[in-house]
Amino acid sequence: MPSPLSADRSAAPARRGAVDALISQTRRLRGEMDAVRREAPVDGTEPEDRWQRALCDLAMHQLDDLDTHLEQLRDGPPPVPADPTASVSGAGALPAASPHGALLSRVGSAEWNLLTDEASWSGEMYRILGRAPTAPPLTLDELPSLVVDEDRPMLTAMVTDCLVDAKPIDGEFRVRRSDGGVRTVHMMGEPVLAPDGSTASMWAVLRDVSELRVSQRTVRESHDSLRRRRDRARAAELRAAAELREALLPPPRGLQRPARREPGALDLAAHCLTSSAGSPVGGDWYDVLELPDGQTVLGVGDLTGHGVAVASGMATLLGALRGTATAGIAPGRLLGTLNRLVDVSARPALGSALCARYRPGTRTLTWAQAGHPAPLLFRDGTGRLLSPPRGVLLGAAPGTSYGQADEVLERGDLLVLHTDGLVSGHGGPAAVRRLLGLAPRLCAARTAQDCLRTVVEEFGDAERADDACVLVARIG
Repeated sequence: MPSPLSADRSAAPARRGAVDALISQTRRLRGEMDAVRREAPVDGTEPEDRWQRALCDLAMHQLDDLDTHLEQLRDGPPPVPADPTASVSGAGALPAASPHGALLSRVGSAEWNLLTDEASWSGEMYRILGRAPTAPPLTLDELPSLVVDEDRPMLTAMVTDCLVDAKPIDGEFRVRRSDGGVRTVHMMGEPVLAPDGSTASMWAVLRDVSELRVSQRTVRESHDSLRRRRDRARAAELRAAAELREALLPPPRGLQRPARREPGALDLAAHCLTSSAGSPVGGDWYDVLELPDGQTVLGVGDLTGHGVAVASGMATLLGALRGTATAGIAPGRLLGTLNRLVDVSARPALGSALCARYRPGTRTLTWAQAGHPAPLLFRDGTGRLLSPPRGVLLGAAPGTSYGQADEVLERGDLLVLHTDGLVSGHGGPAAVRRLLGLAPRLCAARTAQDCLRTVVEEFGDAERADDACVLVARIG
């Protein structure tokens, strides 16, 4: 492989027209990027601002490097002056870095002749490594003396692999300059083989990438800070939504302890099966309301969405349901009221719901549904799905009316009301089939709480994509 041209040799410049066009494009892009950078907050306290500023700085560094490298490609290697001190203001002095480290990011070249033990460095090599131009170039054995202790074994291994196994060099290490500063340099090189196949010399190019790495680290740290902040905000929202729903729903155990144990009184139990950890709270809800005349209103439903917004919508919906039910409105008309409420809400949504009114004196259940799974009735060791009256999702059709159905219950009957999501990844029919399969166990249970425990054992999967609510009512 032929030896590359060093800075001490002449070379025909690259085809100027094509490279000049690239330089013009790069500088135009740099100007546009600089305009964006000036609009970014300089001392922003918000993580988003710091991240934006860091990305702009990183882009500027990379465009500066690209512009400098294209100039070198167009002009060819610069000649070394006859007087090594002519380019500096005093023996041993080094030129100051231009903005964004453009000078230090120029490429220096070097070649080490293994046969004569001579070294040849370009002027940029001296600048990058912080060596005085009057000093002799370091040999391969002396080069590690500039490298910080932690990186020295890596450089030694790369050079050894190149000379012994003819492997190309491509790696970064840190050097300590004469002014005490530590710089990160990127080195690429290859061996030059003699006709007999032995290694005759090694060439390398070095580039100072310190500013580039600092910008990349700043971007990474700003991004991590922004991610942590968003994670904290997400966790706070999850807690707020969970606490709001917990405050809204009736206590899950011992929902109703009737003072009058008359025939037909309800024994109730309910439970929310939550989604997997970290998932936002969904819009599943249940409700139980005992009216002054002894009747009981039961309800379950699900609003689309997750988080605090849907929990707030649930609060509005439950407030309207309880107020309307207290006024004695029948379930069908009640769902019509909820449908109008959802339709005119500031945050339109869709939702399913089931509302039922139970009269213990006649053991009659009057119920209506809005696109929601029908109740399951268990009796004498078997179960069946009640036939649903007409009803569409809340918020789907303004002004729609909802039908009603009546079901006369018997002592010992069990009703199971639930929302979608009981079976992770499957719709309502899968949950219904599994619930009906529990009929012998549910009918044999003595209390509503025992029935609920059976349902939770069956559906309490470790991983759940969405929340689900179950409300169990047993006729006393």
